[in-house]
Amino acid sequence: MDATRGTAMKAVVMVDYGGLEVLRIADLDAPVPEAHEVLVEVHAASINGADVKLRSGATRYDQMSFPHIMGRDFAGVVRKAPFGSDLRVGQDVYGVCQRGTDGGQAEQIAIEAAIVAPMPPGIDHTQAAAIALTGLTALYALDDVGGVSAGQRVLVQGGAGGVGSFAVQLAKHLGADVTTTASAANHEYVRSLGADEVIDYRATDVADLGRRFDLVFDTVGGDVQRGSAAVVRPGGALVHCAAGPEASSPSRSDIAVIRPEVVRDRAHLERISDLIGAGAVRPPAITRFPMADVAEAHRLSEGRHLQGKLVLEMR
Repeated sequence: MDATRGTAMKAVVMVDYGGLEVLRIADLDAPVPEAHEVLVEVHAASINGADVKLRSGATRYDQMSFPHIMGRDFAGVVRKAPFGSDLRVGQDVYGVCQRGTDGGQAEQIAIEAAIVAPMPPGIDHTQAAAIALTGLTALYALDDVGGVSAGQRVLVQGGAGGVGSFAVQLAKHLGADVTTTASAANHEYVRSLGADEVIDYRATDVADLGRRFDLVFDTVGGDVQRGSAAVVRPGGALVHCAAGPEASSPSRSDIAVIRPEVVRDRAHLERISDLIGAGAVRPPAITRFPMADVAEAHRLSEGRHLQGKLVLEMR
């Protein structure tokens, strides 16, 4: 991003690694886009597990400096588009920031036009922000990497969360028989997403059911990830993307264990838009917060028993 700056804006920043006390609402110079960047007036930006890991210091990037603008995904309105781009001023768009760069929890963002796409039809900015990174993660894990196809048995660990909500719907759309884990309070919700079977992880260990799955998609991590390997059929796959504690690799040589690096590009965002437009998936349940309540949103995210997504409404 060009060091030249424009008018003032408000942004959520972290001033160091640590607890909720390192979060601030700061007045910063607004960005001036470079030739390849689009300037977006941000209306909504989601809270992801990755934000909590970054703030706490569990994740660190060498190129990052403080104060660091938080957030991975956002939605808003184009205020300036680069020459030759098909994006236009006034257009509703959504996008995902690259790792380690300043994020989308600001009133404006200048970002590569290549990772911004027109918003899916029929949804608002808050819903679009809620499905950008979660949708990319689930789409890449299940379709691009996992190759889920009709007739396969898929287990989604943590189906009520942001990524899990999208994954349950996508796996069902791809023709799989979908089982998911969720607390009893979230069973009705995940069934509404298309889950064929729901297991209360607090009452039942999936490994005790004696079933085997072609693919297990773990969004939880830690002990859940370790246990997930036991229910993959020989020749199947465990794909994991957990924002929580990482587990050691399971000691099974007859399954694939994959931690995919999620692709951030316009092509995948457009695939998400197509899925939304076709009614194959819908945005998750959303809890909305004003920017000023970002610390409360982080506190809830740390609890890790969420239904859907937490989204900051920036305006």
